[in-house]
Amino acid sequence: MPLRLLHFVRATSLCLLGSIGISALALEPGEPAPVLSLAGSTAQQAVPVAGKLTYVDFWASWCGPCRKSFPWMNEMQRKYAAQGLAIVGVNLDQERSDADAFLQKIPAEFPIAFDPSGDAPTRYGVKGMPTSVLVGADGKVLEVHAGFNETDAAALEEMIRSHLGAAP
Repeated sequence: MPLRLLHFVRATSLCLLGSIGISALALEPGEPAPVLSLAGSTAQQAVPVAGKLTYVDFWASWCGPCRKSFPWMNEMQRKYAAQGLAIVGVNLDQERSDADAFLQKIPAEFPIAFDPSGDAPTRYGVKGMPTSVLVGADGKVLEVHAGFNETDAAALEEMIRSHLGAAP
């Protein structure tokens, strides 16, 4: 099977799985989150951010639910950064130009890291797109969520708030 076709099949499968919301992922709450250092938009990007509650979001330009999650993540970044939340998007496109085109249309107000090799989602046990992993300041996984739609937004925000210790 040609490499491009294989990538398309893998990408389509991840997007479809992510749109239905999968709960059984390799990482479990309480486990240490893999520490990654990936190329970022302007410099190396640490994932998760040391000493902060970090919402790590795995995404790709071809993922429909990812288009919906970015405005929500931008809002969460604005609302909770001062309370200690860091959001990091980890892009999985093989071609950086695909990610750049996505970001031109839907800008991110949070750091973006790039992993065209696919090592990061393997280490985090990503099964669908998008997948988010909430990591505590101590580096341990707190929550894992696959998929995104508007009905997820309130529950995800409450999850962030509860781990920040913010009042509802």
